[in-house]
Amino acid sequence: MTGCSKSFLDRPPLSQISADNFYQTSDDLRLATAALYAGTPWADWNYNCYLPVGDVLSGNMAVNFWGDAVQLNTFTITGLNGIMIANWKGMYKVIAYCNVTINAIIQKAPASIPDVDKNAAIAEARFIRGFAYYNLAVLWGAVPVIEDNSKLIVSPLVNRIKTEDVYKFAINDLTFAAGHLPTTDAAGRVTTWSAQGMLSKVYLTASGLNQSGGTRSQAYLDSARKYAGNVCKNSGLALVANYADIFKTQFNDNPESLFALQWAPGGGWLEGNMLQIYSPGGTEISANGSAGWFAIAPTVDMYNLYATRDSIRRKATFMIKGDYYPELNAAGGGYKFGGDAGLKKHVIGTNKDNNAPTMNLTSSTEHNALLRLADVYLIYAESILGNSSVTADGDALLYFNKVRERAGMDPAPMIDIDSLIIERRIELAAEGQYWIDLVRLSYYNAAKAISKLNGESRVTFSISDGVVTPKDPFGAVTPATIQSFTFPIPSSEVTANPKLLEDPVSYY
Repeated sequence: MTGCSKSFLDRPPLSQISADNFYQTSDDLRLATAALYAGTPWADWNYNCYLPVGDVLSGNMAVNFWGDAVQLNTFTITGLNGIMIANWKGMYKVIAYCNVTINAIIQKAPASIPDVDKNAAIAEARFIRGFAYYNLAVLWGAVPVIEDNSKLIVSPLVNRIKTEDVYKFAINDLTFAAGHLPTTDAAGRVTTWSAQGMLSKVYLTASGLNQSGGTRSQAYLDSARKYAGNVCKNSGLALVANYADIFKTQFNDNPESLFALQWAPGGGWLEGNMLQIYSPGGTEISANGSAGWFAIAPTVDMYNLYATRDSIRRKATFMIKGDYYPELNAAGGGYKFGGDAGLKKHVIGTNKDNNAPTMNLTSSTEHNALLRLADVYLIYAESILGNSSVTADGDALLYFNKVRERAGMDPAPMIDIDSLIIERRIELAAEGQYWIDLVRLSYYNAAKAISKLNGESRVTFSISDGVVTPKDPFGAVTPATIQSFTFPIPSSEVTANPKLLEDPVSYY
């Protein structure tokens, strides 16, 4: 799929739209949708945005390697910020691939292919498209909604769509997916449980939108509870017993993984999973002799969240001086971290550690999950809490405590929104989730969301004999406001499409 310098998203080539020699069998459809899970559509977003937006912007981590990441850390994001631009373009690139696939199946697939196979393939693409639109709505609110990229060739100037309608579009895509995806798929693809889990997340996020009095829409909370509860109770899925195993390649596509990108080794720049570039170690734990580039590290605020007993999740997520990892450089006797603090999650070690001879620094074989069962467990608990200040509901506590008990933590006797936010922040750290949680909170309790950001210690630290010493900030942090929760529209996109500055319009 080629780019167009005057368009706000990638347009599919006409040759792909008019392909008549493909989409002729069920196997063709499976091959077409397989391309939606990794590679070029996702690589730039996964490298540039997954951790910087979800975890640096939110205050979980900080990195000083390039100025755009410092803007995220200090709330000084401009319309020229490269990370923000990569997020916009990355999601629209994914959407373009999905649109081409959906429309080609509808237009080209012959009647000889069973409807169940056609609908399942379309459902895969609509799940991924719904996921992308959800992310755009979280970060920008009102954005253009595109269902047919070929129309942009004739009419490239389009309006933004109201935020509530972008969420509704994502809900419609995910509802279709939930109704047409299978209950299982051995190839690491999405299932109906993936779609229902994602539906619960979208409903929970949108429940606070356009509400008054600090409450959330009960109808949307009920829908979030319905779909999350169905996954929790009826999917037959369970948490992986060992938290650290989730992020090891031998456990790729484990039952807890509801939606994961399907990376392969050997890809070039912006073709594969490049998360090991964030490795804090040297060549001894790199894929093929090239050490990581970025000194991304947890903030003081993140480190202080881990209770003394919460060492299981901390060690699996962040390396602290003296930590030993037998699975890294296993042939050389393991790896002992000598720095102050750095990222562990997504750092998987050498080619030999992963039985992947062609893996290189820019093609990690980790199938990093974008939706996990533990996430849905916590969504279920939050949807039950709803507009109450506290809950001791049996279902909410059951699934909330399943997450805690795996981490070796005592079960909680009750839940409030603060305990839920903290649990999600720790459980899903370095998985691109915390900023989404803060945006969700800002919809119905802006003061609390702003206070959380402004109360953070958004700096890295050194550690000696257990004593933590904050390092100098990477820049002066601008106090967060409600405007901090919405990205600016990329300047280049506004230049190419001035209609993006107009008031958003309804889609339905």
